[in-house]
Amino acid sequence: MTKLPLVGNDKVGSGIGRQFGKDLMASRIVAAAAEKMGHAARRQALSITDAAADRIRHLLQQRQRSFLKLGVKARGCNGLSYTLNYADEKGKFDEMIEDKGVKILIDPKALMHVIGTKMDFVDDKLRSEFVFINPNSKGQCGCGESFMTTASTGAAKQG
Repeated sequence: MTKLPLVGNDKVGSGIGRQFGKDLMASRIVAAAAEKMGHAARRQALSITDAAADRIRHLLQQRQRSFLKLGVKARGCNGLSYTLNYADEKGKFDEMIEDKGVKILIDPKALMHVIGTKMDFVDDKLRSEFVFINPNSKGQCGCGESFMTTASTGAAKQG
C-alpha cells in the first residue's frame, strides 16, 4: 500500500491534511475495486437460454457472421416490435452481450426497452421462433408481434 503525502506539518493544519489523505486513499480503493469488478458488477441487459444460444450459434455459423443484433422498431398494434439482424462488426454505441458462447449486439435505441429481457427459442409443431420475456413490457397485441413499454408509451404521447 502506498502512503500518501499529507498536507501541512505536524503542528498546524495536519488534521485537514490527514482527512484529505484518507479521502483520497478511500476514493482510490473504491476506484480500484470498481475497475477489478468491471462489467461483472453490471447486470446484463439481456440473458439467453441454452435453446436460444444453440440456435444463435447455428445461425451465425451458417451465415458466417460474427454477431446477431437485437433492435426494436416502431410497428404493430402496440407500438414496438423486436428486430434481429446479422452484423459483422460492433457499432460505436452498441451494447455487446456475451452469454453461453454467443455474442449479441443491442442497438442503443432498443436498450432501454429490453433491459432485463430473457431471450428464448421455441421449436415445436406450431412454431419455430425466438421468444422474448420482457419485464418492461406493459402490454402486447393479441398475436404477440408487438409490445409497449413505459418508455415507448411516453414517447408516443410526446410525438
